[in-house]
Formats: sequence, structure tokens, C-alpha cells
Amino acid sequence: MDAKLPIRMLHDRLLVSLDSEAGDRRSSGGIVIPATAAMGRRLSWARVEAVGSQVRAVEVGDRVLFDPEDRAEVEVRGESFILLRERDLHAVASERIDEGQTGLYL
Repeated sequence: MDAKLPIRMLHDRLLVSLDSEAGDRRSSGGIVIPATAAMGRRLSWARVEAVGSQVRAVEVGDRVLFDPEDRAEVEVRGESFILLRERDLHAVASERIDEGQTGLYL
């Protein structure tokens, strides 16, 4: 994504792009599970592309975990993005800093 977006996010809003791994998955036995397969409520990972002025715990470039059923999609310059509120996030992934940490803020 371009460093300069043609829009400015407001308040506690986030603009995220879905991870490329959000499509088909493989089971531990190597069986391909299509993205359309009916499963329980499965959360998705996305990369933060832009944040509003009141977002406190997330920065551009972070990977976040959210419920894909609670989303609004938007297209900017031909690319699809998802618009979320910060409160709709379940976790933020981070690099492991100290031994024994999980690397997730839940």
C-alpha cells in the first residue's frame, strides 16, 4: 500500500487489509480446507494500513485479530480494505521481546 492514503481515518477507526493467508488453509494432515468451508466462528488476521486520531493501542503495520462477520468493506484505489473500530479487535500480534511472552496482546 502507498505510504500516502487518499483518505484520513477519523476517531477510533482502523483501515486494515486481510492477510494473504486468509484464504484456503491446510489441516495438520495436509488436507486443503477451502475458505468457504463452514466452520465455527473463526477470527481473521489483518494488517493495519491506517489509524484514526483516537486509536491508542494499534499502529500502522501491526497485525490484528478480528471477527470477519463484524466488518465493513471499502475499495481505495482499486484495493479492498476493511473498516473496523479499535474496540472490535480481539488481539494485536507483536514480536517476542522477552522469553516466556506469547507475543499477543489479548
